[in-house]
Amino acid sequence: MSTLKPLRLDIVSDVVCPWCYIGKRRIENALALVKDVPVEVHWRPFFLNPWVPREGISREEYLTAKFGSVEAYKGISGRVVAAAGEEELTYRPELVKRQPNTIDCHRLIHWAEAKGTAAEMKQRLMELYFRDGGDLTDINVLVQAASECRLDAEETRRRLSTDEDVAYISVQAEEAANKGISGVPTYVFGQKYAVSGAQPPEQLAAAIRQVSAEINAQAAE
Repeated sequence: MSTLKPLRLDIVSDVVCPWCYIGKRRIENALALVKDVPVEVHWRPFFLNPWVPREGISREEYLTAKFGSVEAYKGISGRVVAAAGEEELTYRPELVKRQPNTIDCHRLIHWAEAKGTAAEMKQRLMELYFRDGGDLTDINVLVQAASECRLDAEETRRRLSTDEDVAYISVQAEEAANKGISGVPTYVFGQKYAVSGAQPPEQLAAAIRQVSAEINAQAAE
């Protein structure tokens, strides 16, 4: 019996992007549809709002800068809240009080990858932000999330207080932008084909199956 070569799936996204929150659930549902296909998932950083300073800004200031006013965003957010609900996810935009710069979140996801808990870390940070209105600029919030994903709390606190992996994450996010990725989530299959947007699970599953078959056929030649 021949063993299939695993398909590498890079998911470029940000923890404060609501469509990335929805897209994460959809890709998980897609993977459940193709359990016979081996897939290696790698979470890649993206800065949805690179202009937000490291200490973050108030949500009001952010919404005004990005959408013109807090009221303007209310019209947009309804559709996103509904889409999240369809995936059994909760998004409560009214609870979000602070807009973070996400470099520290991406550092945590990168560190969690070494423990095999990157997806868990990503999910926890997104839930904190979208569901609970958590302040992702607060080191105590980040350390608590990290400890829930099997990272050592004190070591994480120490690492967050340094610049460890700041340059690495920044370069990765820059590379994604340089490759033309501007909308997230973007799914990169086998380092060859990219699909942008929180596509339905069936479409993502079909792409996984198709690209896996292609790379395995090439490997067999």
